[in-house]
Amino acid sequence: MATDDIARPDPTRADRPLSARVWDYWLGGKDHYEVDREAGERVARQVPGIVAAARTDRLFLGRCVRHLAGEEGVRQFLDIGTGLPTVDNTHEIAQRVAPESRVVYVDNDPLVLVHARALLTSAPGGATDYIDADVRDPDRVLAEAAATLDIGKPVGLMMLALLHLVTDEDELRHILARLVGALAPGSFVALSHACLDVDVTRLAVSAWNESGTPHPIKARTSKEIEALFDGLELLEPGVVSCSRWRPEPNPWGEPQETMTFCGVARKLPA
Repeated sequence: MATDDIARPDPTRADRPLSARVWDYWLGGKDHYEVDREAGERVARQVPGIVAAARTDRLFLGRCVRHLAGEEGVRQFLDIGTGLPTVDNTHEIAQRVAPESRVVYVDNDPLVLVHARALLTSAPGGATDYIDADVRDPDRVLAEAAATLDIGKPVGLMMLALLHLVTDEDELRHILARLVGALAPGSFVALSHACLDVDVTRLAVSAWNESGTPHPIKARTSKEIEALFDGLELLEPGVVSCSRWRPEPNPWGEPQETMTFCGVARKLPA
């Protein structure tokens, strides 16, 4: 499917909520409208754990990138589904560990594009780029990322809170096969996903999909999420709640199980 065939939200519209702006509201940001706050509050009232899920997903990003850049020596990251820039973005975390890190962000939300161009600035010695593309067009993502990243060397592929937006199973498998298949051995895949194993997830998904968002989501079980890593070597502790993936003290309180599960896996030589 070409990117031009995919419905694209208008960032200037304030009459319906957008997922990137609602997410920004939940994380305490300022780049959202009243309609996004109303949608965020409505979902949070129905599902009190949704804000914790958003925050633990963000904390997982930090722990994951620090691990990959530090202990695994990854120097290239492809972050698809970037969302609005906020504190401690992927390139900032990676470049604190290794200033030469190269990071490519991918999103198809025009609002994200405006902020990314202004705020996602690389440290000296490294590189940061932004691609206006959709995960549903993996060939375009890979082709444009190759201008900044050497796909023949290990890459950290980040897809956080993204794949539950792909509701068609065949399309999901195609995306993963194309993206993961293009990675060099020694690369890593990190993802987080709404998980049906937690009781409130069905309510959260229903509330979100009924909020007027143009981005409906499909939650999956932990076994289904684990299957997204087929052919890869999962790192410990496997697929777990984001709050339970190598937890650390955090500014939002003690770790707890949330409705967003995550995992990180290594691509081994064929």
